[in-house]
Amino acid sequence: MPDELMGTTEIAQLLGVSRQRAGQLAATEGFPEPIARLAAGPIWRRADVERWAREAGRVPGDQAT
Repeated sequence: MPDELMGTTEIAQLLGVSRQRAGQLAATEGFPEPIARLAAGPIWRRADVERWAREAGRVPGDQAT
């Protein structure tokens, strides 16, 4: 189950950006809502974030040229 969940660090790694930038993206309209907010920060479902990244053209190597 842990591989199904992501925090800001994992999102940053997926997108190839800094943690700070991942946090900014997570605050934008259209980004999936976290499923929980822990003391360590918000937690998202990996599938939701990956879907958003594909739809937003944010997955490295998956962008149209």
